[in-house]
This record gives sequence, C-alpha cells and structure tokens, in this order.
Amino acid sequence: MRIVPQQKQDAAQYFNFYTPAQWQEKQEQINPKIGKLFSGQKNETFILVEEHAVTFLIGLGDRPDFADIQNTAAQFAHQFRKKISAVPTGIHAGSLDEKEVEQLATGLSLGTYEYPYQGKHPFCQTEFELRLNLSEGAVVHIEKKTSAITEGQFACMEWLNKPQNHKRVSHISVYLKEISERYGFKLTVFDRQESAALGLGAFLAVNDGSSQDAAFTILEYRSAEPNAKTIGLVGKCVLFDTGGISIKSADNLHYMKSDMGGATAVIGTLIAAAEMKLPVNIVAVLPVTDNVVSNTSYLPSDVVTAYNGKTIEIINTDAEGRLTLADGLSYLAANYKTDVMIDLATLTGSSVRMFGNTCGALFSNDAALAGDLAAAGDHTGQRLWPLPLWDVWKEDFTSDVADFKNISLKPVGDCIIAAKFLEQFIENHPAWAHLDIAGVSFGNVPYAKEKAATGYGVQLLLKFIEKIL
Repeated sequence: MRIVPQQKQDAAQYFNFYTPAQWQEKQEQINPKIGKLFSGQKNETFILVEEHAVTFLIGLGDRPDFADIQNTAAQFAHQFRKKISAVPTGIHAGSLDEKEVEQLATGLSLGTYEYPYQGKHPFCQTEFELRLNLSEGAVVHIEKKTSAITEGQFACMEWLNKPQNHKRVSHISVYLKEISERYGFKLTVFDRQESAALGLGAFLAVNDGSSQDAAFTILEYRSAEPNAKTIGLVGKCVLFDTGGISIKSADNLHYMKSDMGGATAVIGTLIAAAEMKLPVNIVAVLPVTDNVVSNTSYLPSDVVTAYNGKTIEIINTDAEGRLTLADGLSYLAANYKTDVMIDLATLTGSSVRMFGNTCGALFSNDAALAGDLAAAGDHTGQRLWPLPLWDVWKEDFTSDVADFKNISLKPVGDCIIAAKFLEQFIENHPAWAHLDIAGVSFGNVPYAKEKAATGYGVQLLLKFIEKIL
C-alpha cells in the first residue's frame, strides 16, 4: 500500500468516514436520498455507486477516540478486503486531524490480516494508493508509521498463530537471526550447556523435559542517538505449554501454542521500532523453550537455583512462565543498565478470570511508569489495569526448603502472587513493570473461526516508548 497526497479529485473510489453529527452536515451535499439508510453510527457502512466512482460511507459513532477510529477502519478493511479494487483511493474523514487520519490508515492496513499472511490483500498491494488530503510531509510520516506498525504487529500475530510443529526452537531461532541481520540487531543466544554455565537454573528447569535445545536469547536494538534511553523488555517465550508433569486438561490444549504471546509482542515492537528508527535503545530477553512431559522433566518438590542465586521450590510445573521470566529479569538487571524494565507474559488464568479479554493486568514498583503504561494502553485500546504489589502477598510463596515456592497453595490471587514472585528477581530495579496479558493476546478475532492472535502489546509498547522519549 502506498500513501500519497491527494492532489485532485480523480480517485476511482473513496472511503468517507463520518460521525453522526458530521453526516448530518454532509448528507445533503452527497446524496440526500440515503439519509435514512446511513446515519454515521459506529461500524455502519453504506456503498454508493456512481458513474465515475464508488464511495464507501463508514460510520465512526459519537466522539470516537483513537482506538475507535483504528478499530472501525480495521473492521471495514476486513469486511471489504476482497471486494475493493486496487485503484487510487481517496479518504475523506470529516474534521479528523492528522493523528486521527493516521489511525484510519493504520486500521485499514491491519484489518487485512489473515493467517498465513502473504501480503496479497488489496490494501497491501503496491498499486493500491490511499490519497490523503494532507501535506506531503504528513503523508510520508503516516506511510512510514503505518508500514512499521503493520510489519511489527503482523510478525507478532504470525508467530503466535503458527502451529506448534512450525515454531520449534530451531524455527524461531532462525527467524530471530534473520531479523537481526535485516535490522542490525545484536543477537546473543545461550544454548542449554551455556545457560547451565551461566547459572540460568530456573529457565533450565523448564527446559529439562524437552527434546529441543534451550535458546536463552538477547536482541539489542541500538539507536544512533547518543543520549537515548534504554528500555529493557523480557517476553515469556514458552513455545508450547503442556503444563509439564502437572499436566493440563486436554480441553483447549491446542491453544497452548499461544503461550509465547509476551515474546511475540516484544518481537513485533523491536521490528516496528527499527522500521521507525525510534531514538531509543531496546534490550530484549527471550527465554525460548517449551514445557513438556518426559522422563527428564522437572518435578514438583524439586528445588532449583535461579540466576540471581535465589532458590525456588517447585510446587506446580505448570507455573513455568514465572521461572523463565525470573532468570530473564535477573539476567537483564545484572548485565544491562536500563531506564525501565518491562516484562510481558501470558502468565495466569487468574488474570483471565479477573479481566477476560478487556485488558491486561498491570503491576509496577514505580507509579510514573505504571501511569505512562496505562495511558498508552488507553490511547491504543490495548488497555491495562493496575493491581497491588503489597508485601503481604510475599508470605504466600515463602518456602520451608527454599527461598520461595513457585506458586501459592491458596486458590486466590495467583496473578498477584506471580507478579510479587517476579519482583524478587528484578535486583532492586527502580522502574519495573509486569504485564500479565493472558486474556488479551489470543482470543476471538474477525479473521479466524477459533481463537487466534490479536496483536496485543505492539502498539501499547510503541506508544509508551514514544511517550517517554
């Protein structure tokens, strides 16, 4: 898709977006006869066929925010992606400003996604031109940003949607090497033997039952800006989660290919940041493994030693994500100087039961960081809601035989327990946040019959990064 300035009214089709109030003002000019057939309500669509052009009227609803605008455009793009010709196309968006038009263009692009994505949908063809009534500079900015977000979010969705046998450790390792070469990331990978030498005992406990080698992976994106801030990201990257010896029920077990949603959000963010050339440094840690059952699997009652020397009693092998994150966080904190440190994980059913698919659970030891993340979530529609990290919760995972248990034996508050557990491995970092995104990274989407990747996290993190620059 190319975005160009609208020099003259010679497009073959138009996308006209209206709120109800804007439509009341415009309907007489366009065609008074369709006033009863279209009103500008959210997601309402009407097609007007004339001699020289086809006009799509799309309703935005009353007082749409940025997320509403993008979602409306994405829904329209999905519904009409196979019906719209790849021809010069004008966008008329009432009184929307440049930032709001940016959301329109982004939504039109994101709404074309299908798995497997092959870049053949109408809005992604190079001959498809979106002609915006904006300055050339604004158009260039929107094209670059839309392309970057699309590239990052589609990568996020594509890897989360892949079948388990198409995203083994070797597969994702090859991919991470490819994007590192493409974007100039510094790539470091520790296999099982190297991870053992480093003392990544919590991560390796999860990998013990696997026939696949471990891949504790670090990717570094470095800006040319000399005084750029450094963001540390840790993404849970459990490629498939059987629960280990504490095996999960067979019901919906096929969805456990989604247990790398934190990692895919981080990967998508890295790609988009590099495409946009954001003036920020990003250090991303991805502890890559699966969690399976074998005669070498770690067992309940095992005690393992994490990277920072803390010991952990294993109560439930299905609480594996917090083990991989514990080593990811402590390794990042010990070896890199970061201004903020954020981990993302499809971590607990507790957060799903609490919030469903409405938002992720947010935990932080820094009020300003929590506020910035929540604001970024509100802006993008990838929302977060803060929960407490009170010290009283620490008592629930204190162990008799180790420093900590990996879960509480109480049947309440597991997402809080998990966050408080992770706090023990940040090495007193003053600005850390944990995002439990179990309910929002994989769910009901328009492009699939069953649950699939939503792309959650990429735009949230990008907006947060832009905010703190």
